[in-house]
Amino acid sequence: MLPERSRRDIILRLALPIIAGMLSQSLLNLIDAALVGSLGEIALAGVGIGGYAMFLITAMVFGLSSGVQAQTARRHGEQAWHRRAVALNAGLVIALAVALPLMLVCLWQAPRLLWLINQDLGVNRVAVEYFRWRVAGLIPVAMIFCFRGYWNGIQQTGIYLRIILVMHLINVLASIGLIFGYLGLPEMGAAGAGAGTTLSLFAGLAIWSLFSVKGAASSGFLVRLPRRDTFVATLRLATPHSFQQLWFAAGYAVLFWILGQLDTASVAVGHVLVNLSLFLILPGVGLGLAAMSLVGQAMGRDAHGDAHRWGWDVVRVAWACLALLALPMMVIPDLVLGIFLHNEALIEMGRVPLQLTALMIVLDAAALVLGQALLGAGANRTVMTTTLATQWLIFLPLAWWVGVTLDYGLLGIWWAQLGYRCLNSLWFAVIWQRRRWQRLIL
Repeated sequence: MLPERSRRDIILRLALPIIAGMLSQSLLNLIDAALVGSLGEIALAGVGIGGYAMFLITAMVFGLSSGVQAQTARRHGEQAWHRRAVALNAGLVIALAVALPLMLVCLWQAPRLLWLINQDLGVNRVAVEYFRWRVAGLIPVAMIFCFRGYWNGIQQTGIYLRIILVMHLINVLASIGLIFGYLGLPEMGAAGAGAGTTLSLFAGLAIWSLFSVKGAASSGFLVRLPRRDTFVATLRLATPHSFQQLWFAAGYAVLFWILGQLDTASVAVGHVLVNLSLFLILPGVGLGLAAMSLVGQAMGRDAHGDAHRWGWDVVRVAWACLALLALPMMVIPDLVLGIFLHNEALIEMGRVPLQLTALMIVLDAAALVLGQALLGAGANRTVMTTTLATQWLIFLPLAWWVGVTLDYGLLGIWWAQLGYRCLNSLWFAVIWQRRRWQRLIL
């Protein structure tokens, strides 16, 4: 058995590259919120609504990454070098076939779609403009998922991090110029944040394509049209992942609809709180992905006791990391909120909910890590059922009842969310301790 320090070093070595890439991706939403925050609460609320509508639409193509990666990794393991990019070819065709009509429908029906989430006319106008610019980049989003899946599948994960950092730089510079009209660019306001993000996505797609033409041609990239069975396999692998991501994203859309029943200020503050929580839990998700790998390897060796121990080892590391990240939100909430909110009343409204967010991030560590660890053991159905049941059957109805019916507002909803996170982590801990997942055969 490895000593404690060695196990911790292994966890961090696996998790840190994953965390770096995930944090940089989530940074896009926080950058938009910080830039648009100076335009007022209506603009900030509109970007929040439009961003989560885009999150919902993106979920429909999210599974392409895992679908391409699973097949690429299999061909790589078989040393079938000339066929490694066949799944990438299929994924790109599917991405275009799905994303193009979906994009056109969303551009056409944007006002109706956004109205389902928020009925404030001012907020809805901003949300529609921002969303239309963002959804115009749906095709590059879907194709980038495919490229990421391919290069991760052949264990070249650092490429994704380097390209995404270039995309972030383009996004920040373009968004600043288009929001405020710098350097002769049109002053587009909140819509400029969406246009800047989409511009960075097209630039990223061009970089991925050029890189893959040079580096993946010998693996069959763009050499031949994939066979029918490759298309079927890609869809079969991608669909379940997209389904889970879609319902997860839809849950946040419903949360913002509930906040919209309160007032615009609640939507604006909620947008900041949710983005901060999603950003700060990413180290937990990254550590969970490390747990998935460690548990899966241990199960492959029939080392069931070691697999169980890896789950709790990673949870302990996650607790420490997330507590450190959450500390500023707990101790200096006004300073943290002041980065995004420029109105004293909004900062006052968000102070206690932000402190609750800090607490729930730490409490969520067990669910984040053990959920991924269970995937490594093959308990996919258990994870999906538990995650969707606690979100849709417990939290969202409770948020409506406490926040709207009982009129406890934003603060009441965040107290309900704290309880839901506690229950979710406890549920996963019980599942992990019962060890039924150790009897699964992959």
